[in-house]
Formats: sequence, C-alpha cells, structure tokens
Amino acid sequence: MSDEADLLQVERDARGVVTLTLNDPKRFNALGHEMLAALQQALADVARDEGARVVVLAAAGKAFCAGHNLKDMAQHPDLAWYQDLFGRCSRVMLAIHKLPVPVIARVQGMATAAGCQLVAQCDLAVASEAASFATSGIHYGLFCATPSVPLVRNVPTKRAMEMLLTGDFIDARTALEQGLVNRVVAPGLLDVEVELLVQSIVEKPRAAVAMGKALVYQQRELGLEAAYQLAGQAMACNMMDAAAQEGARAFAEKRQPAWKPG
Repeated sequence: MSDEADLLQVERDARGVVTLTLNDPKRFNALGHEMLAALQQALADVARDEGARVVVLAAAGKAFCAGHNLKDMAQHPDLAWYQDLFGRCSRVMLAIHKLPVPVIARVQGMATAAGCQLVAQCDLAVASEAASFATSGIHYGLFCATPSVPLVRNVPTKRAMEMLLTGDFIDARTALEQGLVNRVVAPGLLDVEVELLVQSIVEKPRAAVAMGKALVYQQRELGLEAAYQLAGQAMACNMMDAAAQEGARAFAEKRQPAWKPG
C-alpha cells in the first residue's frame, strides 16, 4: 500500500464522532512516513471541524499497531531520515495531545513500540482481552525513547521502566491495572464498550470537554500552586460559558440541563 487514503480510513457520523482506522494490516499498521502523514492530515482536519466531538482511533487486522517498521529503518541508515521519521511521529502525538476533543484508542490486538506510544498518547483507551502491549525496541538494540514520553505519564515509573528495559509484553488486564488503558472487555464487546464511552462524552457540552482536556494536561506539568491558579482560572472561565450557566440553573431547579447541540 502506498496511497495515504487507503492507509487510513476516515469516517464521521452525524454526532461528530470521527473514526480513524489504521488500514495496513499486512504491515501490522506500521507507522511509516505515509501512515504518519495520513494521520497528521486527518487530525488537522478534526482540529478545524467545530462539529467534531470525539475521535476513535481504531485499526484493521489482528494488530493495533506494531510501531515503526524496523525493516524500512534498516534500509535507510541515515541520521536525517531517522530524524524526519521520529519528528513526524512526535508531531502526530502532539496533535492528539492538542486536539480539542478526546481521542479514544480502540485496541483490538497487539500494540508495540510506537504503537504502544499511540495508545498511551490517546486520552482514553478501551482494549480487547486479546490485546497486548510492549515497548519492544530494546530487543533490537533500540531503546523506545519517544514511546517513553507518554508511557511514563500514564504508568507508574517503575512499571514503565520495566516495560522499557525488558521489552516484555503485558496483557490487557495488566495494562488496565497499570493505568495504560481504561477498560478491558471480551473481543466481541469492544465496539459496545467504545460506544458507551463515546455516547457519555458526546452528551456533554463540547466547550467544557475541550477546556477540561487542555487544563488537565497543562496543570500536570506545573507545580502545585501554579496548577491550582491555572485550574481556578479555567473553572471561572468555564462558568462564564452558556452551557455551564444552564447546568447551574438546571441543578438549582432540579431538572436536566437543556444544552444546545455542540
């Protein structure tokens, strides 16, 4: 496959739920230059779409994503080529981070190296019991440095270091216990569980969700006092939004909020 439109399938429903499906199953949905370019474009399109509410990141085939293709990397022993590849990947991860809507990873199978990074970078993750996770580069002499960035922000440091230094797989239940994913279900219930999470989010005001996502990640990088200052200002601004004002009135009047769509 070489056509970016084939590598990544994009669907959007009437609710504003955008599903991005990695579609290179023969290469285990590897994150090569073309796949990364397709993801970057799709995420940019979502960022401009004021009606978008949630992104579901899914994958075709048995594997969710095997990360970068080491065979391709071995054929390009060039520092500039590697810098470009990892730079593209980092820009995709940052695009997920900066997107004003939540991104949910739908993990049906193996997620290794940069594929595990992709799961960790998403705001939420639902995994099948058949899924497995590893930062396996160390087996081939390559420490998973970029995958470590979101991994250590999701998983306790010693757990993350064990994954990074051994390259060993963990199963979906272990990933749940360690905080890498939110929910684990039987394979046949994966779509049902993702939909439950999606529906719960789209029922909430978009502005509050967007403000909340940005705030959580901003305050995490600050000291305690600065984090409280930022969070307090965010809540004050949030309360000025029409949806929050309606929510407060609904609470006082003991009724359900009547939010406008969007």
